[in-house]
Amino acid sequence: MIRISHTHLDQINTLAQGAYPGECCGLLVGRVEPNGSITVTRIVPSANVADPPGNDRFEVSPKIRFDLMRQLNGTEEAIVGHYHSHPDQVAEPSATDLSMAFEPDLIWIITAVTSNGAGQTQAWRLNRETRSAQTIELKIGELKIGESA
Repeated sequence: MIRISHTHLDQINTLAQGAYPGECCGLLVGRVEPNGSITVTRIVPSANVADPPGNDRFEVSPKIRFDLMRQLNGTEEAIVGHYHSHPDQVAEPSATDLSMAFEPDLIWIITAVTSNGAGQTQAWRLNRETRSAQTIELKIGELKIGESA
């Protein structure tokens, strides 16, 4: 399971709408709980630097990724995944997503977006080698003090 707050999901939806008809993207920062679930503690937006640009691919800026990795070094937080939008498509991994899933431990959060706004959001674990995608339970809500996911 991955837990994300309403605030973070609203940020992703806003970024998806702003990037439409292109794809938005960014990194998910969080922690892995003792029970194996993941809690997103913040999102880090990135420009989509995919080459060629389009509405069917994304690439997080390497500078943002490496700067974030240095910032997180020695903390309890880590990069736990990334998010991106699917303009005029469903919130499921595309063939391009499956071919670019180089880090099987990272969670993929995908938000469908149209000209009318953001729609469904789903979480996935992708495996490039087997070209498979596994749905991950996405729990949306705030953590209470002392609660773990």
